[in-house]
Amino acid sequence: MITANKTLARSLRKNSTWAEKKLWINLRNHKMAGLKFRRQQSLGSYILDFYCAEKRFCIEIDGGQHDMPEHRQLDQKREEFLRSEGIRTLRFWNSQIRENLPGVLEKIKTEAGKIPSPQSSPPRGEEEARQ
Repeated sequence: MITANKTLARSLRKNSTWAEKKLWINLRNHKMAGLKFRRQQSLGSYILDFYCAEKRFCIEIDGGQHDMPEHRQLDQKREEFLRSEGIRTLRFWNSQIRENLPGVLEKIKTEAGKIPSPQSSPPRGEEEARQ
């Protein structure tokens, strides 16, 4: 069964904004520091613009509507949910993509590099040997 969120995510992928398209060109196919990003990824009741599961890191591209008080409250609620799930969010305005794409890409690369990848537990006995 396809949920409403998955249907909406598919629609958003097909109807990406120009800023999302521009950024996606630079994120897809492991182009950003070898990381795999998904676009319009459904998570809970939210859809993330771009999501890297390996780093538990998402990128949101905001238009002018996000500067309105009611939208800021919704964004804050979303941020709290994502933090509770262990997901870090990096936000950019559409204008940042248009005016300084190289700077945006550098910021993404730098911030993604600061996030350690979740590591698997060491095999039994190795942890005791380290102590």
